[in-house]
Amino acid sequence: MTNKEIAQAFQQLGQLMHLHGENQFKIRSYENAYRKLRSWEQPLGELSDEDLAAIPGVGKAIHGKIKELVQKGEMATLERYRSQTPPGVQEMLGIKGFGAKKIKQLWQELGVESIGELLYAVNENRLVELKGFGAKTQEDLRQKLLFYQNNQGYFRYGQIEAAAKNLLHQVKQLTQDQPVAFTGDFRRRAIVLDRIDILVVASESLREQLGQHFSAEKVNENELRFRLEQPTIPVHLHFCEAENWGKRQIELTGSDAFVASLDLETLNDQTTATEEAAFATLDKAFVLPERREQAHADHLTNTNLITQSDLKGVLHVHTTASDGTHTLVQMCERARDLGYEYIGITDHSKSAFYASGLHLSDLQKQWTEIDALNNGMQPFRIFKSIESDILNDGSLDYEEDILKQFDFVIASVHAQLKMDEAKATHRLITAIENPYTSILGHPTGRLLLSRKAYSIDHQKVIDACAANGVAIELNANPYRLDLDWKWIPYALEKGVKIAINPDAHSMQGLEDTHFGVLAARKGGLTLEGCLNGLSLAEFGNWCGCR
Repeated sequence: MTNKEIAQAFQQLGQLMHLHGENQFKIRSYENAYRKLRSWEQPLGELSDEDLAAIPGVGKAIHGKIKELVQKGEMATLERYRSQTPPGVQEMLGIKGFGAKKIKQLWQELGVESIGELLYAVNENRLVELKGFGAKTQEDLRQKLLFYQNNQGYFRYGQIEAAAKNLLHQVKQLTQDQPVAFTGDFRRRAIVLDRIDILVVASESLREQLGQHFSAEKVNENELRFRLEQPTIPVHLHFCEAENWGKRQIELTGSDAFVASLDLETLNDQTTATEEAAFATLDKAFVLPERREQAHADHLTNTNLITQSDLKGVLHVHTTASDGTHTLVQMCERARDLGYEYIGITDHSKSAFYASGLHLSDLQKQWTEIDALNNGMQPFRIFKSIESDILNDGSLDYEEDILKQFDFVIASVHAQLKMDEAKATHRLITAIENPYTSILGHPTGRLLLSRKAYSIDHQKVIDACAANGVAIELNANPYRLDLDWKWIPYALEKGVKIAINPDAHSMQGLEDTHFGVLAARKGGLTLEGCLNGLSLAEFGNWCGCR
């Protein structure tokens, strides 16, 4: 091991011991060893016992641990602390400018165990109430977390969409009248992807021009590669002739399974200037790009898929009454200005102490304010609702006499996420069977690239929703996109409506429905199957029938 690697082992040991509240004197000794060893000129592995002992600050204990690292490549004490610390918490230690003291506080007080969970908590404004955190500190941390995540190799679609569209604009300016379009995973609206792909019809000279402009690496005559700087995203530029555009788009856009299911060799001697022409030559129905995940199937729905303009209301919205960053008035006015007919205010319930959940007096105050706004904002309508925590036994937060006063209730799990599949499924079904549950919120609790979905029996959960007239949320927050789009066909088959909900904690968050719509289209969601595609009158009737 190098001196730097040995020193870093002591640095991490000190950090982990701090997380576990160990003796400060020992922690300082390991921190001092890190500072001393990282700049020691002679290779530590080549020093005698006497020479090691002569290094200032290296006592008997540290001396022994250095020998462990040199001889075995690991340190037993460090491995013990690593085994006691969630991997995501250890990863946080690698964020520059974010110390062990604050990580310990967030781990212990908020239960945050990964960078993704932490970034989600920051975006939900949950840190400002903690001692030592304020709005400025929270925003500074958000920037650090985004920088860190942007360099890890994979990206959420919503994380790179704006940069990708800006890049496409640049390429179009350089290519002028030549065909240019997204292709690959990005064109398919993959919810997680590792690069941006663009297809261009370009002459040899134009290919050279693009390569020079973007300082790209030439892979072959038909592909260039480079990276965007902010954020750092790999880009692949693909080239083809105009007469092969259709075939090439099919090859690049579809998943491996989709492409393998088509006999593309039959297109080799054909002119396929458009994808429509290519599909027709294959004697196959055209499939929208976002639906090309599985092997080609002629029954894939291409018509009447949900669109952004189809959404008439937003049904999962937080305000400053709990953990939102904007007031009730601001959220309602913004939703109205975006063209929505109605909004469902769903602040957190009382058990969500981490999010300043609402007690009865808070609810009564909010209901009074909603009544006044409804009188002045007609025909726009504000529904009195709540995001009720599903408790450990599947019961809903609040007593029946309170639950029955809401227009609708979103029931969501926010705690105890590590149940086995049977217990987690039973918990959700118990909540679904509660007569006051209207919508099941983010059913698996996943945070893309950060926290795995907890295991549930999706079929049993969807069947329970069908039996009890409960809708399921497709949480449109780009960190969640939960319910996964793969389960939409089964939900539609069972007659379960899908609510595309932004889970908005700010006015800007209301626009996250965009990402939910893209994911919903992948699953074939139609207007008829979308709960908040109902008009104001229709949605009001739906609430009243519950």
